[in-house]
Amino acid sequence: MAAATDLDRVAMIVLRFMRRPVFTLIFVYAVGITGMALIPGRVIDGETQYMSLFHAFYFFTYTATTTGFGEIPTAFSDEQRLWTVFCLYIGVIAWLYAIGSIIRLVQNEYFILSFAEYRFARRVRAMREPFFILCGFGDTGSLLARGLHEHGFQAVIIDRNPERIKALGLRDYKELMPGMCADASAPRHLLDAGVQHPCCRAIVILHSDEDINLKIAVLTRYLNPSLPILARATMPACEQNLTPLGGVTTINPFEIFAQLLSMAITSPKLHNLNSWLVRAPGVRLGQQLDVPRGSWILCGYGRMGQWLHTYMIRQGLDVVVIDPDVDPAQVSSRAIRDYADETALKEADIEGAAGIVAGTDDDVHNLRILICARKLNPSVFTILRQNEHANQPAFDAADANLVLQSSLTTARRVLKHLISPLSQPVIDSLAMPANARVLDQIVGALAHRVGDEVPHLWRARLDFEEGPAAVAWMRRTGTLRLGDLLRDPGDRDETIGCVVLAIERDGGILIAPDESSPAREGDEMLLCGTRRGHALLEATLNSPYTLDYLVTGDEPPRALVFRWLESRGRDASPA
Repeated sequence: MAAATDLDRVAMIVLRFMRRPVFTLIFVYAVGITGMALIPGRVIDGETQYMSLFHAFYFFTYTATTTGFGEIPTAFSDEQRLWTVFCLYIGVIAWLYAIGSIIRLVQNEYFILSFAEYRFARRVRAMREPFFILCGFGDTGSLLARGLHEHGFQAVIIDRNPERIKALGLRDYKELMPGMCADASAPRHLLDAGVQHPCCRAIVILHSDEDINLKIAVLTRYLNPSLPILARATMPACEQNLTPLGGVTTINPFEIFAQLLSMAITSPKLHNLNSWLVRAPGVRLGQQLDVPRGSWILCGYGRMGQWLHTYMIRQGLDVVVIDPDVDPAQVSSRAIRDYADETALKEADIEGAAGIVAGTDDDVHNLRILICARKLNPSVFTILRQNEHANQPAFDAADANLVLQSSLTTARRVLKHLISPLSQPVIDSLAMPANARVLDQIVGALAHRVGDEVPHLWRARLDFEEGPAAVAWMRRTGTLRLGDLLRDPGDRDETIGCVVLAIERDGGILIAPDESSPAREGDEMLLCGTRRGHALLEATLNSPYTLDYLVTGDEPPRALVFRWLESRGRDASPA
């Protein structure tokens, strides 16, 4: 329905622009052809020759285009030649007018937009692989699209900024990533983007205006009641309005970073594992971040500052807040109502502080605060807030201990949720003190099987769609160990480079399952390993011959002839 509407809009614009040129050409052709047919030609054998309508149409067609093939079917009379001169001029003028109209049409912004929407809807309608809809292609959307591309997923992108959509066309994505410059809060654009497409797996709403995010989420819930929604929400009111819609996951980058900072304080090993799983730059498995306790200075008490303050107080840290707009009466710790300059930092006792957070919404101010803090206390632990992804080189040079880039934090959390919703519950479970030994076990296994290679996180489901060979084996034999699935087809005594982090089974989550335990049909596994390990596991799950070899150690013949010979050999063998 939506595609037909877009095509109708294109046709309407074409007809509106080309109506007069087409009528002009029809009129000129009609006059020219009629005149050629009515004007008498030469007299041959006492009979005046007249041109037929077909010959008149043929002659006028190539004359109007200045091609010229001579006088047909016989030589013309002077009257016909005079009319030919007239037809030549009016035909050329008419065609110049028509061509100019065509040029103006293809340059018309409404035609370009309508035709782009038609092509976009058509490409989305032709998609046959699972895809996600990204509403917003700013810093967060761009990072998320890159992450989806690296994991082999397709995405459909909508953004109101034409420059961002142009930039999308310059990206070297190997996966299909159609984009459209449009307002995603319009229902027809959501339909064009495939919100009702059977291959659409979720919609991700990443606009900075959270009122627009709410509007898109509400429209999506009516257009597709079962489609999962992930929306950026940093304001409590927006989150409260999104929750009743059902199936909505809200992403608050400021709360997420506050949780990560709390994790770094209480469980450095888990913080290191989580950062390594999301491929944070410069992070190596086993290299933990040592966040000092003691007194801290928090510069900036906006949305991020309030979340950080809450979690820092919860961890027992002594926090001093510096912000020109802060109300000391509303802060549970000491607050300085001033800009974070050298004087205010000295008043907050920067010389004796264990750490400082430069968390304003201005990157230049945050970098300036870092310079002042290091000048007064070179050993202070530094946390920087980065607002613009374009300032990445400056923040790399600043070499802070931690950097909060809200767009990157949001993209990583959304990507983890899209790849496997199990990943975050697993991290939350490992944060419990009772699972400390399980955390050590996982880190040790990953260090052994993945090592210094880039970690690759994915999910696999043991069903007939994703693992037909494994399901067939379990139904035939009744059991299949997890360890057998992880054997290396090149050497079954070795293990492929991956670790089963968790299994979702019967509504529960089994963390770090024993590889000697049996797998079950319907298990959804969360795995981390190498890309080679991913490819080998997929081959095992889909190839009955490979799985048979890994479990039994025997390689049965595959060809019909060799299987027949083997059966003959068994029949001929003595009892």
